[in-house]
Amino acid sequence: MNLQTHLTKITSIASPYKTITYSHNPKTHRRHGCLCGKSSTVQLPLHRPRLKTFRSVPKPEKKPISTTTTSSDILRLLDCLGFPVPDALYISLIKECTHYLDADEAVSLHDHLTRNRSNKPRLDLLNRILIMFISCGCMQNARQVFDEMTKRDFNSWAIMIAGYADSGDYEEVISLFTNPKLHYIIYSCSSFPVSWVFVCVLKACASTFNLKLGKQIHSWLLKSGYSNDMFVSSSLISFYGKIGSFKDGDLVFNGMSSQRNVVVWTARINNSCKGENFHQVLDVFKEMGKEGVRKNSFTFSGVLSACAKISDDGNCGEQVHANAIKLGLASKSYVQCGLVNMYGKFGLIEDAKRVFNVNENRRNRACWNAMLISFVQNGCLIEAIKFLYQMKAAGVQPQELWLNKLRSLCGSEILEH
Repeated sequence: MNLQTHLTKITSIASPYKTITYSHNPKTHRRHGCLCGKSSTVQLPLHRPRLKTFRSVPKPEKKPISTTTTSSDILRLLDCLGFPVPDALYISLIKECTHYLDADEAVSLHDHLTRNRSNKPRLDLLNRILIMFISCGCMQNARQVFDEMTKRDFNSWAIMIAGYADSGDYEEVISLFTNPKLHYIIYSCSSFPVSWVFVCVLKACASTFNLKLGKQIHSWLLKSGYSNDMFVSSSLISFYGKIGSFKDGDLVFNGMSSQRNVVVWTARINNSCKGENFHQVLDVFKEMGKEGVRKNSFTFSGVLSACAKISDDGNCGEQVHANAIKLGLASKSYVQCGLVNMYGKFGLIEDAKRVFNVNENRRNRACWNAMLISFVQNGCLIEAIKFLYQMKAAGVQPQELWLNKLRSLCGSEILEH
């Protein structure tokens, strides 16, 4: 029996219940407003039935589903499937954590590696973990991994030295560099690119005023043939300048047999500024131009600092400014700040304002404060107060020293005149 026949049979069965029909005429059998009891017909009311209203329930807001897959998600999936994690996948995940600087994922990734490896990971994999932790700012985690390494190569030591130098822990830089184990690696194989390691160590020596170690490094560099390396030489010149041994810095500069680059020349200019040999700065700057070395914004910043200290009413500064315009560097933030400071020192406020207004998008905090200092030093107190409101609107915090000096001057008789 098909479905249609079955339905027909069910509907043909007589119902035991009384059928109630509705009258099409609402006035039928109505007596005194009541329903007639003799009729089997039920009458509907005349009014429209009141429908019950329901309050609409607000649908809960759907939270956006994250489509980002983290390294933890991948490792969790592989664990559930019972698949081992190859080194190639670990390296790929380590690179991703290093790129996105995700400290939490870095810690989770390292924990997974240590839990699921019965034997020690390969040396190159551990070095990558060191880079990952240092990049994510986890120096303590990196140091723990480094201390637990049973075998280290030159890269392991160099990574830690660079990490501590970048974080400003210069005592640890010197401690690692003076370790005999590192010296054994350096002396046993000369093929490692050690120059950038010495740059970090010389920076640490300059910051801790460790002249003895700095000179030892200089002597080793001369014997090993690294004295002509551009970055090492510029670091040596900067080291001697920060220590205050300017003659030794000049000896390094003059002893270079190879062609000097802009970094070395700029280091020499900065040393002359620190030694207050301001006229020598201009001589070095001119000699640099004669040798055809293209200057950069840091070069002009150092030269302009010297021009601000030479009593010539800003003449040399104007010449340097013209040179910066010619090379297209006048709008650079370091050059702009140096020009504002230089013109302000000689009371050339209009020139300082003109330079300040050249490039609004590249002004840094130092440039804003240089303009404020120029106003205060030249007694332009009303303009300085107005300028403070501009700094506030730009979200720049003025230096507390000059802010207090402005408060002091505004409360004195200078403002009344």
